[in-house]
Amino acid sequence: MHTQYYVGCDLGGTNIKAGLVDLSTGQVIASRDTKTLSYLGHEAVIGRIANLITEMVAEAGFEWSQIGGVGLSAPGRLDIEKGLTSFIPNLPGHWINVPIKALLESHLKVPVYIMNDVRAITYGEWAFGAGKGVDCMLCLAIGTGIGGGVVMNNQLVLNQGGTAGELGHITVDFHGPKCGCGNYGCVETFASGPAIAAMGLKAVVQGQATKIGELVNYDLNKITAHVIATAAEAGDAVALDIWNTAGAYVGVAIMNAALVVGPKRVVVTGGVAAAGELLLRPIREEMRRRMIIMPADQVEVVPGELGNDAGIIGLAVWAAHKGDL
Repeated sequence: MHTQYYVGCDLGGTNIKAGLVDLSTGQVIASRDTKTLSYLGHEAVIGRIANLITEMVAEAGFEWSQIGGVGLSAPGRLDIEKGLTSFIPNLPGHWINVPIKALLESHLKVPVYIMNDVRAITYGEWAFGAGKGVDCMLCLAIGTGIGGGVVMNNQLVLNQGGTAGELGHITVDFHGPKCGCGNYGCVETFASGPAIAAMGLKAVVQGQATKIGELVNYDLNKITAHVIATAAEAGDAVALDIWNTAGAYVGVAIMNAALVVGPKRVVVTGGVAAAGELLLRPIREEMRRRMIIMPADQVEVVPGELGNDAGIIGLAVWAAHKGDL
């Protein structure tokens, strides 16, 4: 008899978030978060993860015998088979080949499984969210960067040590700007939150006729994708054009990936996706314009449904799946 309760935990650059998930319903029944304090070093951070999860389980009134396992996500490169962090660019300290799975298991005494943060979001949206019921889907999480994930034949694609599915690093312009990953012209350089903000900043600095500057009292540091969405919703032509441009680049990236895997659904989530149809409409239009060979009308593009819980739910589902293997 398998337990239905699993923990999902996300190690982020600023915060560690944990949730206790009831897999019979997909509900997060308890959650906690704490500051990462990554400057203390990886051993201290792993101790903080263990304490956070232990306190949450106790506070929820559960015994450890009721918990089937823990799924943990982190940003950056992980070796999911060996349970190591290979390289985490945004966390200070030494995260090269840290055996995070074994170290956490020694603290918690339950199985721990690790995966990339956006693969976890993909799995959550597929199991209990906007991708439920389809056997093939793509997921893009658009925020400070663009992450991605792929489900094919009801399996999360984790080839090449879990690096498969990096849809944010599909090249959409091979003369494009340099990306943080080291390549040039990745879709992330054109449609991430900072890329959209930069387009708004440029429009204001160039003196184009737009409300974007007015909305932030001309404090240019305050221009964000959200501000540009507010201007676009008020009918600002420059702001609308920025969203159309960003959406078109995402549409090209999705088309490239879709031609390879043939998804029934594409889930677009993350902070920037809160712009809703401002982003989704140009994505769909660009896909329809370019996707000649595959029936574009059979590839749905939909917003995510699980919000900030998607990753936690996906990690819990992943831990249960791995525990069954």
